[in-house]
Amino acid sequence: MHKRILTLGEVMMRLSTPGHERFIQAGNYDADFGGSEANVGVSLAYWQQEVALLTALPANDLGRAALRYLKTGGIDTSFIATTEGRMGLYFLENGAMQRPSKIIYDRFDSAFAAYEGRELDWSAVFHQVDWFHWSGITPAISAPAASLCLRVLKEAKKHGVRVSGDINYRRNLWRYGKNPLDILPELISYSQVIIAGLTDFANCMDIHETDYVTACEKANYQCPSIQLVATTERDSVSASHNRLGGILWNGEDVLRSHIYDMPAIVDRIGGGDAFMAGLIYGLLHKSDREALEFAVAASVLKHSVPGDANYVSVEEVNQLVSGENIGRLLR
Repeated sequence: MHKRILTLGEVMMRLSTPGHERFIQAGNYDADFGGSEANVGVSLAYWQQEVALLTALPANDLGRAALRYLKTGGIDTSFIATTEGRMGLYFLENGAMQRPSKIIYDRFDSAFAAYEGRELDWSAVFHQVDWFHWSGITPAISAPAASLCLRVLKEAKKHGVRVSGDINYRRNLWRYGKNPLDILPELISYSQVIIAGLTDFANCMDIHETDYVTACEKANYQCPSIQLVATTERDSVSASHNRLGGILWNGEDVLRSHIYDMPAIVDRIGGGDAFMAGLIYGLLHKSDREALEFAVAASVLKHSVPGDANYVSVEEVNQLVSGENIGRLLR
């Protein structure tokens, strides 16, 4: 069954060093596009869901290239604005073995950072929308982005739309005079599903716990709208070899997924977004436990795909969940 999902967030150009070259070595870069919320949207669109993205792109050839990328990925671009400004960038150095990856952001003063969405027709934006997804990256970018995120959340509540938020604390983005505790608690209060680890709880909700269940319970006490909390558990043997599992708290039980061994990672970027997309898809179509397993398996497979987006099918994810593929480690 098709569902309609709306996302909000910045699309950036990704510039990666070839292979595993370091920034200091690179003479050229591989160009691609990505961004947390767009990555979630492309995954869901690849799984035959209807997905629209709210964002702003620069009125130049880079913006047009990004728009083409989104259309090719199956995204409804009807509500994407074209404005003056620059394309946000990020540079990636792929790590290997014991050397971790590096990311350098160059996204300040982008077209999206200044976008206020004043021209949006909210009745049209939320027409037949089943789910809205946001992340903690958007309100970290700028004051206009934070205000827009709050406005969309209020409209989602007004239209009776279920909301997920990937808290996704990024310390190096909060540079406009606000900190996460000034902004995020209100945004989280509009959300029914959140992705948060213990560090996110501490920095974004002022919840300082070492026990995950207790942290979830305190988050629910602060924001009664929260029904589900999930996170991934990652064991990093090296930059190239990780193990991955997931946790889902549903107010009654703590569900834990299978753990997967990933000994030869191709690209870790977008793994969390693949988990988020899998969770949204699962919660729209499956039980809580099935949703968690689907989300983790989707994230595992993303680690085999270069680029930001997760081009793996529902069938491939289901095969991994069912044990028809290799690499699963039972707890």
